[in-house]
Amino acid sequence: MTTLPNRPNTALLVVDVQNGVVDEAHRRDEVVANINTLVDRARIADLPIIWIQHRSEDLVEGTDPWRYVPELARADSEPLVHKRYGDSFEDTELEVLLAAANAGHLVVTGADTDACVRSTIHGAFVRGYDVTLVADAHTTSDKTRWGAPKPEDVIAHTNLYWQFQQAPGRTATVRPTGELDFRSA
Repeated sequence: MTTLPNRPNTALLVVDVQNGVVDEAHRRDEVVANINTLVDRARIADLPIIWIQHRSEDLVEGTDPWRYVPELARADSEPLVHKRYGDSFEDTELEVLLAAANAGHLVVTGADTDACVRSTIHGAFVRGYDVTLVADAHTTSDKTRWGAPKPEDVIAHTNLYWQFQQAPGRTATVRPTGELDFRSA
């Protein structure tokens, strides 16, 4: 039901699952395993998978913290989008890649829930995409020392509010990994 014309396809986004982003993330291993499951399902269904990789002062290109976690392996044919901002669309080629894939529905996974994941789902939604946030395939680290809620509360709250997002001609949904079957996408 996307507002983007001629975009019937679904794409999987894997946002910033980098060593320096998820090394101390809440339920890290479980989330990475769920993302791996989704990547496998998307490949079987021949859906586009787009990997997003952040760089910053703390995530210097070429360093170990900047690299994707070793449990996730990107195929050479799967695009890798490098970004500097929270919203994966901002100053990147993501929109061009999605247009080429005729994708109007995005399934979003990754880290950090309260930063790049949240920015990307909002960025997609305001650009006209239908967005499914995978409830058990995004995570964040503990930022309570800066006044943030506990990681599990950030994740739960993001899942809660995203399922109630509304806008004309678009859908926002939240589904666990077990409910996503890309063969019917």
